[in-house]
Amino acid sequence: MHLVDLWLTRSLSMCLLLQSFVLMILCFHSASMCPKGCLCSHSGGLNVSCSNANLKEIPRDLPPETVLLYLDSNQITSIPNEIFKDLHQLRVLNLSKNGIEFIDEHAFKGVAETLQTLDLSDNRIQSVHKNAFNNLKARARIANNPWHCDCTLQQVLRSMASNHETANNVICKTSVLDEHAGRPFLNAANDADLCNLPKKTTDYAMLVTMFGWFTMVISYVVYYVRQNQEDARRHLEYLKSLPSRQKKPDEADDISTVV
Repeated sequence: MHLVDLWLTRSLSMCLLLQSFVLMILCFHSASMCPKGCLCSHSGGLNVSCSNANLKEIPRDLPPETVLLYLDSNQITSIPNEIFKDLHQLRVLNLSKNGIEFIDEHAFKGVAETLQTLDLSDNRIQSVHKNAFNNLKARARIANNPWHCDCTLQQVLRSMASNHETANNVICKTSVLDEHAGRPFLNAANDADLCNLPKKTTDYAMLVTMFGWFTMVISYVVYYVRQNQEDARRHLEYLKSLPSRQKKPDEADDISTVV
């Protein structure tokens, strides 16, 4: 009985030691997976905070179990294709206050349907690919960017779940229509369907081109007629300038006799 108790005591100690060792390994593994310059913590999931970390690009070694990701207040200039594709649990993504200018077409592939909040405010975004926000379910914040209001932006906002609220906060820095510059995009879109403008412009261009060709044809015809008239006039003047045939004296006498 004494041996059994001793064995159980040692077994329990070994189990506790092994459990502590496993927890230590897990903690060390989690800490080692945290990107350089970022802080990782567990609160309802893995939170990765890389705010004010002087990052020039989005880290590519983000832990797959990341739920909240803060990349705000850095120097990031672009969002590459599929950069978040392995973060299947990502719910909150904050990329505000960077220098983002370019968002690739498949930048949010893999997280578009799981994201709940996407913050892209206070960047340098002028335009994005029309499919950049496809299937995005998140409430997006894209205010305080120098947006160029055109058909593409209109299509992008229509494809977003919260497009009305988002569009209302978008101010047109520039626009295909000069009168819309400095105005909220929602007002500009209500005033004119920006996707029909290129078609109208093309119609006008075709009309101007056709008129130009018609003018050229008429001008050629007029020139051709005038040139022929000038040639005919010169030929007539040439004929008039030829000396007339002189009659011989005997021919004149013969004619008088006959008469």
